[in-house]
Amino acid sequence: MLFPKVLRVVYPLAGRYCTKRTFATGGPVLPASVGHLDSQSPPIPSPRTQKKEGTIEDVFSFNTSSAPLPQRFSQLKKDIFHLDLTKCWEEVLSELDVVTKHVAKEREKIIPQVQYSELRDGLSLNQISTIKKVGAVIVKDGILKEEALGWKEAVKDYAASNADKLKGSPVGNIVFYEIYNSKAQLAARSHPAVVDTQRFLLSLWHTSDPRSQTSLSTPISYFDRLRIRPPGPSMFTLGPHIDSGGLERWEDPNFRACFRKIFEGSWRSYDPYDATPRLNAKQDLYDAPNQCSIFRPWQGWTSLSTAGSRNGTLQLLPFLSLSTAYIMLRPFFRLRPGYKLSDGEIALAASSWELDLDGTDFPGNEMGKTQCLSEETHPHLRLDQTMVSIPQVNPGDQVYWHCDLIHAVESEHSGTGDSSVFYIPAAPLTVSNAAYLRDQRSHFEKGLPPPDFPGGEGEKSFKGRATIDDVALNARTLFGFEPFTVPPGATQGSAETIENANRILFA
Repeated sequence: MLFPKVLRVVYPLAGRYCTKRTFATGGPVLPASVGHLDSQSPPIPSPRTQKKEGTIEDVFSFNTSSAPLPQRFSQLKKDIFHLDLTKCWEEVLSELDVVTKHVAKEREKIIPQVQYSELRDGLSLNQISTIKKVGAVIVKDGILKEEALGWKEAVKDYAASNADKLKGSPVGNIVFYEIYNSKAQLAARSHPAVVDTQRFLLSLWHTSDPRSQTSLSTPISYFDRLRIRPPGPSMFTLGPHIDSGGLERWEDPNFRACFRKIFEGSWRSYDPYDATPRLNAKQDLYDAPNQCSIFRPWQGWTSLSTAGSRNGTLQLLPFLSLSTAYIMLRPFFRLRPGYKLSDGEIALAASSWELDLDGTDFPGNEMGKTQCLSEETHPHLRLDQTMVSIPQVNPGDQVYWHCDLIHAVESEHSGTGDSSVFYIPAAPLTVSNAAYLRDQRSHFEKGLPPPDFPGGEGEKSFKGRATIDDVALNARTLFGFEPFTVPPGATQGSAETIENANRILFA
C-alpha cells in the first residue's frame, strides 16, 4: 500500500477519546510535548468572522467586458516581468497548438480512471504519472451504490424538512444547496474509501523543504456544499473557471512564488505538486464569500447519481502544467492591433501577439471573484473543443482534480435523472488549515455555514441537523474533535505541524 491506515490518537491523560464534555470545557489534556509553546511556535490565529450572506453565484463573473482594474495592476506586471517571458510565451503557444488538437480528438479517453481496490493495492508508476499530468482522476467502486443513494435520499429529506429556511442557487429552483451540516454529508466525508483516497492523493504532493509546515499524510475534512441538478435547462451553470484564488495568483507575493519557474521563463521546470510555496499563499485577499482560504490540493466530489456526457456533469481541461503556464503568462500579452480573434489560426500565432505591460488587464479576473475563462479571454486553450466531459460515473464514485485545473459544469442536462454530488475535497494538515479546522468545528457545533462560505443563520435551526454526537469515532480527528498524532518517520516540518495544530485546536 502507498499510504498508511488511519491512525487513532490515544493520549493517556486525555482518556481514550475526547468526549463532548471534555471538548466543551476546553478540550483534552495534552502531553507536555504537544501543548508546549516555545519561541518557535507560531502565534495562534484569531477566530475568523463570518462572511457576508450570499450564494455561490456571488463569486462568479463570466462577463468578458468588466470594469478596468486599478492602475497598480500595470505596475504589478512590470514588477513580475522577466526578459525570458516572451520566449517562454512562444514556447507555450507552440506546445498548446499540439496538445489542444490531441485533446480535441481523444476527449474523455484522456481522463484517468482507477478502481478503489487498485488504489488500495498501489497504482503503477504509469498510472500515477498520468494522474499528475492530467491533474485529475476518477476513483470507482469504493463506496457501495446503495450507500451513496441513501445519502442522497437522506439529504433530500433533510432539505424538505427545512424548506422554509433553505437557501441555494438559483433562487426558486435550487441546484446548489447551502447545506453543509447534514448527517449524510458527515457520513460521506468520513467514509473509509473517501479518507483512504484523499490520503493517497495527498501523497502525490511533496515538499521541497523538509521543514515545511505541513503533514501531507494527515488529511482533514473541509466542509462544502452539495448539488442536486434535475434534467433540463438551468438558470445558473458554471463555465470554465479556477477556484482557490483569482488575481491573488499574481498579486500575493507568496502565491506568486508558486509559479516562480514560469515567471523565470522555465515553464517546463514548474512543479505543480510542490506544497512548500503554497503554505503561505493568500488566496482570498478580498475576503469574498465562497473563496477557499485554505491549502486544498485537490478539489473533489462524490457522486450520488449516474451521470455522463450531456447529463450536467463535470468538465475538465486535462493538461495541468501547460494550461497553468499559459494562464499565468496571459496577462503580459495582447493581440496586436489590426488582428481579430475571428481571424482563426492567424490570430493564435505567436507573431500576432505583443507584450503588454502598460495595460491593467488580467483576462478573466476581477477583484474578489473566481477566475473565469472563455474563448475570448484565453483563446489558445480552444476551450470550446478541449473542455472534456468526464466519463460516466455511478453513485459512490469519487472525482478529484488539482486545485489549479480549469473545470466547468456542462450547461446542458438532457438526461433522465438528476446529476447530484457532495463536494468533498482533499486537504492536508497545515498550521493555517488547523486554524480553519478549529473555526469550522465551532461553526459546525452552532449549525452555521463553514467560515469560507456565505454567512448567516445557516442550519442553526434546522430539524435533523448533525451534531457532535453524529461524528463517527474514526472521524473525530479528521473533523478536529481529537488531537492528531505524529506518524512514524515524520519529517521535522510534519512533526512540528502536528504539534502546533494540536495547540491551535485544543489550547
